[in-house]
Amino acid sequence: MANHKALVLGGNYYIGLSIVRCLGKKGVSVTLYDYDESRAFAMHSRYVQEKLIGPDYNKDPEAMLEFLIDYGKQQSEKPVLFPTTDTLALYIDRYMDLLKDYYLITMTEQGLWQKVIDKDQLYRLAERHQMPYPITLSAQDPELLAKLHANLAYPVILKPVDSMGFVSRFRTKLFIIHSDEELMQKIQMTQNAGYEMVVQRFIQGFDDHMYTFDAYLDQNSKVTHWMTGHKLRQFPINFGASTYIRQEYVPRLAELGIPFLQSIGFKGFAEIEFKKDAQTGEFFLIEINARTTNFNAMIEKVGINMPYLAYLELTGHEIGQKVIDYDSHIYFQYLKEDLVAMRDYYRTGQLSLTTMIKSLFNRKVGAIWSWSDPLPGFAYCYQLIAHRFKK
Repeated sequence: MANHKALVLGGNYYIGLSIVRCLGKKGVSVTLYDYDESRAFAMHSRYVQEKLIGPDYNKDPEAMLEFLIDYGKQQSEKPVLFPTTDTLALYIDRYMDLLKDYYLITMTEQGLWQKVIDKDQLYRLAERHQMPYPITLSAQDPELLAKLHANLAYPVILKPVDSMGFVSRFRTKLFIIHSDEELMQKIQMTQNAGYEMVVQRFIQGFDDHMYTFDAYLDQNSKVTHWMTGHKLRQFPINFGASTYIRQEYVPRLAELGIPFLQSIGFKGFAEIEFKKDAQTGEFFLIEINARTTNFNAMIEKVGINMPYLAYLELTGHEIGQKVIDYDSHIYFQYLKEDLVAMRDYYRTGQLSLTTMIKSLFNRKVGAIWSWSDPLPGFAYCYQLIAHRFKK
């Protein structure tokens, strides 16, 4: 096992940091790659054994591919490759036929990561495998309005097929639409920016109606480990990423998630996001994360080390089975964004100050700070301060 390194792609976000820690604590030799060391605060972790600074995959993907292949050729054993973002998962998917000769990758079917990340393709899979999902229409369909009036009612959701870059461009994951006129205007605006959009049924329910099914599937596409989570706050509020979530045992999510993931031949870590309809109690698939989730540190805390499972299995070790089939009362919080979310929930009257303050005293896992690995936290704070002064 000592000869197989773990190569983590991306050190400027806390997902990468959590992967580094999950592996490093188990004695795995961790190499961390980024294209800008000044922003990669995870590089300061005590568990990073080797730092790689290479080409920016956004600007020159071919140069990064050449860099990774050259690095792989130098290793005595294939490193295990870990993406930290959807973009990097899609990058690996794109070049899987070349990278698999030099790296161990949980997914073996080229194109499947693309299918589950791309909303349009994901919902086609859901249709084929009887997974409940909100009625979804293509915004490019010339008969969109006729189909909308026949199958949906306002408000509806307008969101991108591929969400990469959308949030930074529009400061939201999606738009809530209340009329034909507003819909046409938003479709034109987003298409002018280069985004393919879908129109979707709006599932009733506040942010605490969002749930997750987090699982590891072995190389036979069998779920071996899983747990479920319950979102309580997110940023941007109402339609964003988890900033405050707890582990909560919801067996219905496994009843839906396990057969779906196994039937599509998925391998490795997957997270299915569901929304519970406030009126019917039914769960609907919203999206799938094919890379490590942002609350990975909480999953490890409750007893499942997802990155280490991947490392063990791909290097020829048994991984067994485990289910978190109880409520641990453990929470995850990304403090920086959660504070902004709490401000916005309060300003819009969606959550009371008392409720949010009480939540701060729950047993929780943080995103970045660790007493046993403090340097990334200091580096992150320095980045925030430096960024503030640059403004």
